[in-house]
Amino acid sequence: MLVGTGSDVGKSVLATALCRIFVQDGYHPAPFKAQNMALNSYATPEGMEIGRAQAVQAEAARLAPHTDMNPLLLKPNSEHTTQVVLNGKPIGNRSAYDYFRKEGREELRQAVNDAFDRLAVKYNPIVMEGAGSVSEINLRDSDLVNMPMARHADADVILVADIDRGGVFASVYGSIMLQTPEDKARIKGIIINKFRGDLRLFDEGRKMMEELCGVPVLGVVPMFKDIVIEEEDSVELDRKRKDLDPPQPSLQGGSCRKVHVAVILLRHISNFTDFDILERDERVNLFYTNNIKDIEKSDIIILPGTKATLDDLYELRRNGVAQAIIRAHKDGKTIIGICGGYQMLGQMVSDPDGVEGSVPCLPGLGILPVETVMTAEKVTRQVEFDFEENRCKGYEIHQGRTRKSSLTLNGEGERHEQFVEEDLPLVYVQDKCLGTYVHGILDNPVVIDYLVTPLAERACEVPAMTAEEFKDKQYDLLAEHVRRYVDIDKIYEILAPRPSNLAKRSH
Repeated sequence: MLVGTGSDVGKSVLATALCRIFVQDGYHPAPFKAQNMALNSYATPEGMEIGRAQAVQAEAARLAPHTDMNPLLLKPNSEHTTQVVLNGKPIGNRSAYDYFRKEGREELRQAVNDAFDRLAVKYNPIVMEGAGSVSEINLRDSDLVNMPMARHADADVILVADIDRGGVFASVYGSIMLQTPEDKARIKGIIINKFRGDLRLFDEGRKMMEELCGVPVLGVVPMFKDIVIEEEDSVELDRKRKDLDPPQPSLQGGSCRKVHVAVILLRHISNFTDFDILERDERVNLFYTNNIKDIEKSDIIILPGTKATLDDLYELRRNGVAQAIIRAHKDGKTIIGICGGYQMLGQMVSDPDGVEGSVPCLPGLGILPVETVMTAEKVTRQVEFDFEENRCKGYEIHQGRTRKSSLTLNGEGERHEQFVEEDLPLVYVQDKCLGTYVHGILDNPVVIDYLVTPLAERACEVPAMTAEEFKDKQYDLLAEHVRRYVDIDKIYEILAPRPSNLAKRSH
């Protein structure tokens, strides 16, 4: 089990690396995180919802993702509440206070324990991941995901610390010393993550940490920039590079400007990994923004998914971004809406039953002739569809039912908008605007070419590699990076006293 001195120390990426390393070494691993809090989620082949990080780890382990890998998912929404997803299906919204109360925790604890037990029957080893800081002693009695889960699984624990944020000695020492004697004995190693500079500068620090904590340092892992692993959290999105300078002349003559793609930085943005493949296209300069001037200079504007459509739609109208997108569409720019962004592009978003909160309805941007009514039932499924005579695939995770509208004239010649019951295509294309509920739509090269090729002002060599091939290569590169800096042999030694923890695949 990988636990952390805090959030965003790199537990998920290291768990992904170990999943791929164990596969490469002939074992049959599976990832597991009892409780995940994230807006970035994924639909399993069975149409259930789990955290995107565990889906990534499953890919690294060459497995289909399953709800047993992340039985409890918390998706923060507006108005200080969180949607609770248990075993792939939402069971309601709760405030943080209600969720972390001791009452009713044992039912959830039993559910996550059962999920682990089912997984452990099929796979060895299980690569477990904790959440946040392992030393939140005020939450010890209600904790479902850190050391109580390690005790249930009888797991060996490795503590991960982020040296880049500073205070690594205090955070590691404090995290270990605040454990009970039983839990402290489970911590078998330390990994120092996100190191910058010459590793030799930390040789003395490594010895001091081992002497101070009485736990071996298994590795010091440098920062990497040339390996692409999907992010779980959106904290880095507003730091994405922008390059909106005027086009520069190429040696062959003409313009060499890239296609500027602006992804609107919503407050409740979700499934931002939808844009990872597009971002790596050599013809594209993709960035995240809610700046009106950036939108005006962009060629393609994307409204992404959101956990709180009405709340984000209200904010877009308040800060002028909605009006900027409408103007951009009138000026001939390409507009894309995915999931919640698709809902916003319509005529109206209604929430009569208060699924998202207290706002009953808001007018959309009016670019697409559709309207959406929020529903308590969530759609989670994997889908296939035809686009430009090519078979494509993706997945849906959304609440709300969207239907088409048609503009008609009554007997007096007055305009009347009537919403009609009609099945919409999975990808709705009209007048340089594309709306869809399909996440992963931009993982399909034909869709990217449809959007980018007409706007590209120069030919760029695009790698002839599918999204699946690219990601698989990145997992191998990540495994190679971690092998170089972490003592994998020592990890096997830690597991060796209990041979049942490691079983080679019979096939």
